[in-house]
Amino acid sequence: MIQNSRPVYLKLRDIIAESIIDGTYAEGAMLPSVRAFAAEQGANPLTVAKAYQQFQLDGLIEVQRGVGMLVAHGAADKLRQSERAAFLAHEWPAIRSRMAILGIGLEDVSEPA
Repeated sequence: MIQNSRPVYLKLRDIIAESIIDGTYAEGAMLPSVRAFAAEQGANPLTVAKAYQQFQLDGLIEVQRGVGMLVAHGAADKLRQSERAAFLAHEWPAIRSRMAILGIGLEDVSEPA
């Protein structure tokens, strides 16, 4: 969940992470250049560079001189695990609380088999 109060580089990070998880940027694939992604998102290139740098520090992308930035092998699984843990720790409690207030049970939101 992207929140408006979050810094722009974290919002950009969420967009990139989601694209890696859903396969838009597959493992081993090149990410858009900092300038191209900044133009696409209407963001400052330095802000995009900060988001990319965090992925690099986390070992989720690899930089190849003269080539660009590539999605590291295993990045989608690592991101899926960390995003799942963050959701369960930070977002799910508020959702669960709101459901309880409204009298919504899990059976009300689960899809029929």
